Amino acid sequence: MKKFLDQDFLLDTKTGKRLFHEYAAELPIIDYHCHLPVQEIAENHRFENLTEIWLLGDHYKWRAMRINGVDESYITGEKNDWEKFLKWSETVPYTLRNPLYHWTHLELQRYFGVDKILHAGTAKEIYEYCNQKLQTSEFRVQALLKKMKVEVICTTDDPADSLEYHRQIESQSLHVKVLPAFRPDKALAIGDPSIFKNWIEKLGSATNISITSFQFLLDALKSRHDYFHALGCRLSDHGLEKFYEVEWNDAELKSIFEKVLSGKKPDRLEIEKFQSALLLQFAEWDFEKNWVHQFHLGALRNNNSRMLSGLGPDTGWDSIGDFPQARALSAFLNSLDKNNRLAKTILYNNNPADNEMMATMIGNFNDGSVQGKVQWGSAWWFMDQKEGMTNQLNALSNMALISRFVGMITDSRSFLSYPRHEYFRRIICGLFGQEIERGELPHDMNWTGKIIKDICYFNAKHFFDWNDK
Repeated sequence: MKKFLDQDFLLDTKTGKRLFHEYAAELPIIDYHCHLPVQEIAENHRFENLTEIWLLGDHYKWRAMRINGVDESYITGEKNDWEKFLKWSETVPYTLRNPLYHWTHLELQRYFGVDKILHAGTAKEIYEYCNQKLQTSEFRVQALLKKMKVEVICTTDDPADSLEYHRQIESQSLHVKVLPAFRPDKALAIGDPSIFKNWIEKLGSATNISITSFQFLLDALKSRHDYFHALGCRLSDHGLEKFYEVEWNDAELKSIFEKVLSGKKPDRLEIEKFQSALLLQFAEWDFEKNWVHQFHLGALRNNNSRMLSGLGPDTGWDSIGDFPQARALSAFLNSLDKNNRLAKTILYNNNPADNEMMATMIGNFNDGSVQGKVQWGSAWWFMDQKEGMTNQLNALSNMALISRFVGMITDSRSFLSYPRHEYFRRIICGLFGQEIERGELPHDMNWTGKIIKDICYFNAKHFFDWNDK
């Protein structure tokens, strides 16, 4: 029987072990999509305790605790940090076969050197030991990133953000490149006029533009797109339920904007027209600047209205959606490609039923101008686990070229999430190792090792043109 989480964790062949340890394990990390708080990087934040660095903002853990019957006061409520950590520790043994069980113990091992299994009986010892570590300079934010060999981080930033902390980081001599990514989801969110109007005012303040018309909105957004570019941004990102097959004209967009700004709620078709027009405009700007645009599709968000009203979004009330994706997605990409204005693109799906569709969709718009110009991104959100990653890798292998895949992202708010890259690397090395030993692939370690290194690191480095590091 193998020991839990030993050096050959997830690796069950000699070849898989060799691929991981000799080719993948020591590669740097390019994290081109995450939600890390930039301020904490800029200020080299020191965390007070394990609860702050591990549980604050982690809705994966929060959902597990709620399912386990933990009261909200121990999750996002008024209980103190130790009480919250203890409730998480009591929950961990019940996460068997959930990726949280693997991630939790990988993070304890990789960052803190803790090999013990976390449960109520070990909670106090682990909490106090890790808290002592967190008080040292080696466990401040920038040192944690260095420890994990993180080379590039792309954060997720609203157009109205000042990017002041990105500017602060730019003046520092960090070992890691920290870049903004343009995430204009709030520009599309006209379903609630009061929230949209507040955001418009914030955008107007950031640009010194009084946004009283649709054209002024475009001017303000273009101004921020240019500003992001000047600070090194080379990616945009959009979180969408789906694309829409609708037509619009300038008069309609002007009318819809005026309606929303007056406080009137738009109907569904008006929302679809407005969002589709802006998405196309963003894509045009991305192409002009040679950015990569990312589209995260298929999450059904904010399902629990009672809990949402008290805690707000991104607190654990989202799920997989079953939206139709293929036809409208194809139409959107084609509308850009037919004019030869399709930028490099990464598509992510939240519904595993869309795997094969995504794997074949990217082939429609890879025109040979760039290796892997249109990518199917790594297994995202609810699929970010062993089976989800394996299924994504297999579908991509069968229907496209896994050898040109740009690899893993953390998509995380936590500075302890970087072992997820190791998790991914172990899984992909295990898959290749199994097929080599079954005689399904040749035993050419030099070539296969190169492919592994490309997927885990070099493809992303070349795709984003980050070759100066």
